Amino acid sequence: MTAAHPLRILIADDEPLARQRIADLLAHEDDVQIAGMVDNGPAAVEAIERLHPDIVFLDVQMPGLTGLEVARTVGAARMPATIFVTAFDRHALQAFDLAALDYLVKPFDDERFEQAFARARRHTGLEVAQRLHERLLSVLREAEGDAPGSNERADRPAGGTRGQAPESAAPAYLERFPVESRGKVQFVDAADVDYIQASGPYAELVAGTRRHLIREPMQDLEERLDPRRFMRIHRSTIVQLDRVDTLLRGAGGDYELQLKDGTRLRVSRSRREEVERRLGLAP
Repeated sequence: MTAAHPLRILIADDEPLARQRIADLLAHEDDVQIAGMVDNGPAAVEAIERLHPDIVFLDVQMPGLTGLEVARTVGAARMPATIFVTAFDRHALQAFDLAALDYLVKPFDDERFEQAFARARRHTGLEVAQRLHERLLSVLREAEGDAPGSNERADRPAGGTRGQAPESAAPAYLERFPVESRGKVQFVDAADVDYIQASGPYAELVAGTRRHLIREPMQDLEERLDPRRFMRIHRSTIVQLDRVDTLLRGAGGDYELQLKDGTRLRVSRSRREEVERRLGLAP
């Protein structure tokens, strides 16, 4: 993050002193810009959608809409990196399910604030890295049309070669995952991933003996991965099909997939027929 592109912060809290405390703590951080401060839930929704902040500090108890209702209204997939601020620790689990990156329990000290903000800063870096990676892939695919021999392809009739159906462009599926490791952003090839499991607000990539956490909803991952290679077998599990060794049918009708390394993954009842079809066990 450079001074030319500061982190844009939104502070949403109905207590003026609470807003000011967060603003004062942010004053000690490099490359930060407070994009706005609001004191109620509906204003928080409007500011998130209008200002597109990188990080939002969101109070759980606010008039109009609570912080949790703000997250539901905006939608977890569209929420910026969110740090919930609450006087009630019992809200923490709900907050993480909705999109929280972290939460601060009032009264919090400077060190706890710095930990939460550092985590949020790293998360925004991962999102930027992923967007840049996807943009690069898009540019490379477009550039293929300028490669040697491309004129020959461009001169072919729209129907392709005689006797062949026209070729259609393959969807741009996710090929690599950006993951953070010891302060660095590394990339894990999708081909190396055995399976993916939901882990609270994160998804855990399992590649052999290595495990990596990324912040990505399972629904988004399912849509962005090549369906010829990956399949969602449970609301919390996506598996790479060529890693499957055995389909286990339990006496009670429960299904499990056993991978080549011995790992067993549960199959949800609603996905059994599709699993059998994809494994060639049903028409």
